[in-house]
Formats: sequence, C-alpha cells, structure tokens
Amino acid sequence: MSRPRIEPPERLALLPGRLATAFLTHGVRAGHEDLPQVAILRASKRIDSDSVRWSAAPVREIVDEAMHRFDAARTDADAWLAPRLHATLRMTRAEAATSDLWNFLALAVAPDFVLWRHMPPGEAGDGTPRKVNSARFVGPHYSQAFARLWWAAEMFRDGPDYTPAEIACRNQDMTNTALRLSVIDHKPTALALVRVLKGLADEGAARLGDRVNALCTAVNTAGSTLMYEVIAPDEAPDHHALSDWIDDAESAPAVPWDRLPGGPDDGTALRSSCEVLSRMFERFAAEAPARDRARSGTAHA
Repeated sequence: MSRPRIEPPERLALLPGRLATAFLTHGVRAGHEDLPQVAILRASKRIDSDSVRWSAAPVREIVDEAMHRFDAARTDADAWLAPRLHATLRMTRAEAATSDLWNFLALAVAPDFVLWRHMPPGEAGDGTPRKVNSARFVGPHYSQAFARLWWAAEMFRDGPDYTPAEIACRNQDMTNTALRLSVIDHKPTALALVRVLKGLADEGAARLGDRVNALCTAVNTAGSTLMYEVIAPDEAPDHHALSDWIDDAESAPAVPWDRLPGGPDDGTALRSSCEVLSRMFERFAAEAPARDRARSGTAHA
C-alpha cells in the first residue's frame, strides 16, 4: 500500500458523519483510491472562529512525526501521539464530543495516518484486499483514529500531567476497553486503573492484555453497585484554569517532541482516593478470571 500524498487544508472544519461515510469506498479503506479532497472540503462546515487552535498545520506536523518515528512499531505511536494531540487541540469536552471534527481530521487532514495506523496486518482470509474498518474514520470516540487518542489523554491525564495517559496508551487493551466505560469519568477510578496496569506490566504479568480486559470488566461490573464517587471522593475540576489553558493556545509554542507537554492545570485527583481504589482494583486484578483468547480463537488486535 502506497501512502497517499496529502495537501491538508489550512483550517480545521466540521464534516457530518452522514456525508463522510459516503466517501469511504472499499478502495479508499484499502488504500487503493484517493479521497476526493475537493468534495470533502465542500461538504464540510467552517468552524466559526479564527482562533489559532483550529489550524490544521500543527496537527499535521505531529502526525507526520509520529508516522516517521514509529513506522516499525505502529501501535507504539499511540502513547507518543495522544498527549501531543490533546495539547495541540486545546478543547473542552463539549467541543471534543463533536464527531464532525474528528471526521474532518480523518478524511481531510490525515487519512494517510488512519490507513498507516489501522490497516490490518497480513492478508484477508477471503482473498479480498485488507481494509481499515470504517469506524476508524467515522466512528465512536473509543474507535475513531483521532478521537480515541484525544479522549484517552483527556480521561487518563492527572491535571497537567500526561504521564498516566502515556502509560495507558502503551496498552491497546486498556484504551480499547476502558474508553468504553462510563466509570472512568471519575478521575480517581481512571488513575487507579492505570496504577494497577503499570504494576502488572512492571511485574511482567503473563497474558497482560487478558488481565487488563478482565480488570476493566470487574471494575465496570462493581461500579454498577459500588459508588466509586462515595468511596473515593474527588474535587470538581477548575473550569477557569481549563479556559485559560485553551485561551493560551494563541501564544503557546508547538508541543515538544522529546518530553511530555503540559496539559491544563485544572486540578489533580485526590491521592487518598487513588490509593483506596488502587488497593481495591489490585484485588479485582488478582481475582478476576482472564479469558484465554488463544484458546477461544480470538485474535488480539
């Protein structure tokens, strides 16, 4: 598959999903056809703001660097790219919930990244060309190529510190599973999950992916009866600090490549709450049965 040459637009825009999906032919998803860039731009709606944070060039720059750095190990790009995408696209959660923005990024700004990162390895079993799942271009926040990275950084950061998000994104099972769970809206829960993940990885736990999936299932199941917010209270985020960080995009330098950027200083999770949940989740990890995917014939993607 040859990587298409992309001439990104100057500004980000909004591309409705019903229009975006029409451009995702089998040839496009297989990397054999170019997307009709002019038609995509015509179908997109301008963002009603002249803020520098809606410039496409900074996003394109970090995407190009990720593809250069991690071409030999493409899943490793997630941990590097997620915090830098979040710190480049400074948004509120309400703005990030607009799927039209992510559709535009995937189809107009960096469709080559979506193909590069999410093309299935090997050959298709039925002899047809390999294709990227449509949901990587136009899909929910836990599947779409760019939304999943931004939201992973948002849910797993600890105030301005992206270190927990970097740890989470090193494990595909954590991002693929945990981002689907409503319980990680509670910051101490998200950070406690990362702590237990790091502990399992540091001790060289066998079948780490299966262990992480079992842990996430156990945490989510227990969350239906246990009120994590009561067991481990947390303070409300500082919305003014977040607004200031977003406004600072006008003068902020480009994100650093060889150290983590700084996120919004809108409050860190209470240490005591993280400790309480970490101990609880360690017990869950020890007791939760790990499904043997090798035996069930399910491939780990």
